[in-house]
Amino acid sequence: MKNALTIDLEDYFHVTVFERYISRNSWDYLPVRVEESVARILDLLTRHNVRATFFVLGWVAERLGELVREISGAGHEIASHGYDHRLAYEMSPEDFREDIRRSKGTLEDVTGERVIGYRATSYSIIRNNLAYLRILAEEGFRYDSSIFPVYHDRYGIHNWERFPKMVGEANAEICEIPPSTFRMFGQNLPVAGGGYLRLFPVQFLAYCIGKINRVEQKPAVIYFHPWELDPCQPRIKVPSLSSFRHYNNIASTERKLGYLLERFRFCPMGELDCMNMAEVAL
Repeated sequence: MKNALTIDLEDYFHVTVFERYISRNSWDYLPVRVEESVARILDLLTRHNVRATFFVLGWVAERLGELVREISGAGHEIASHGYDHRLAYEMSPEDFREDIRRSKGTLEDVTGERVIGYRATSYSIIRNNLAYLRILAEEGFRYDSSIFPVYHDRYGIHNWERFPKMVGEANAEICEIPPSTFRMFGQNLPVAGGGYLRLFPVQFLAYCIGKINRVEQKPAVIYFHPWELDPCQPRIKVPSLSSFRHYNNIASTERKLGYLLERFRFCPMGELDCMNMAEVAL
């Protein structure tokens, strides 16, 4: 069973929990850390002979085009994470279309390759903006990974299908590939990575991925961010919950990733077998 390994390529100052404390106007003047983190990620993936999908911000690609070309040249898939890390449900349909079109065009200009995948900032496709999936399909995307089937204060559709399925209508279909959850006590437990990778023991996450593969016969979808491999990043003074979400157990991320990469098979998201599926949900 092949699982999808995905990286949301953004820097520490882009994250949603900091948006009230770090102005977008200051981004160009802050220390950039993402290049060093990506070098560590590429080395980790090379050691384990794994290729992954990098969901790249257009903002990053415009400024660090050589870095994005290096990732692509190493055999990894480049997909879109939007342009400048705005929440999808805070954009109008027109603004959303402009944002994904700008990001997709920037990435394709930088890499010379077609971009077919998208992940919204902070999984911000929710029930109120499901129509945005049609916009993605109309703009040439073949898959999306923006709906997290969990309860959360900022994102999620808790009763969404846990595994990939086609969504839409004729001429506007897209494959929705949710990050992984594990059924426990009648609820979906998020085990896909990111803060959950840092929060839970890695042996428990491996158990859940194994069950998803062997019992449910489905691929797992794992994600993380470059800043989660950077314990030396600048510390931003924020409220305790935001600080916990961002900084908790950052020093353990690389070790935990190595543990999972040793035990499971991974591939870019665009190579999952589910990309050939034909199930349609209107």
